[in-house]
Amino acid sequence: MYKKKPFFIVFEGIEGCGKSFQSNKLLKNLKKKKISSLLTREPGGTKSAELIRNLIRKDYFNKDNKEKFDKYTDTLLYLAARNEHVKNKIKPSLQKKQVVICDRFTDSTLAYQVFGKKVNINLINSVHKYILNGLKPNLTFILKVSSKTSRERLNMRRSTNRYDNFARSFYTKAQKSFLKISKNKKNYYVLDSSNNDDSLEQKIFKIVSKHLQIK
Repeated sequence: MYKKKPFFIVFEGIEGCGKSFQSNKLLKNLKKKKISSLLTREPGGTKSAELIRNLIRKDYFNKDNKEKFDKYTDTLLYLAARNEHVKNKIKPSLQKKQVVICDRFTDSTLAYQVFGKKVNINLINSVHKYILNGLKPNLTFILKVSSKTSRERLNMRRSTNRYDNFARSFYTKAQKSFLKISKNKKNYYVLDSSNNDDSLEQKIFKIVSKHLQIK
């Protein structure tokens, strides 16, 4: 039987893998069971973190390449947004014994900034030590999708973000990074989201129900 407790769930994967779609589905399924839960995202999730998100997006759409953020400036902005998000939303919600669902978290920083842009991991680990203070997801879903399907889904979007227009090779590398991160990790589930349908939604809810002891 479900007993109210803090529980942190993260969805990770490349653009077009279905993270946002499935995280919304999970939220609806938890609400149907009358479980106190919320959905948030990174970068963003709070008013201050969303301001940083907009700054990152503005830099991406800046056509003057000479004035674009250095990769370390870019990374530190992501970490600054995470600090605001963790301090003002994630931790307070967990303290209220809510289920927190997050669209992206620390694994995205590893996949994109460390493996993708070659940012020094020691910098990120050092900052995370202070802003996370031991916070880790209880459950992480890595959604895996082919680069072709990913691109088809991105082409259908009305609006894009800074990573939506990268070369296919970038997404292939990023996905390999996510799979590498999840290897032999407890409470990580790698799921094929090529068919982003009801069966995947049910599979995710079944896993979550098992961990939360929902009947």
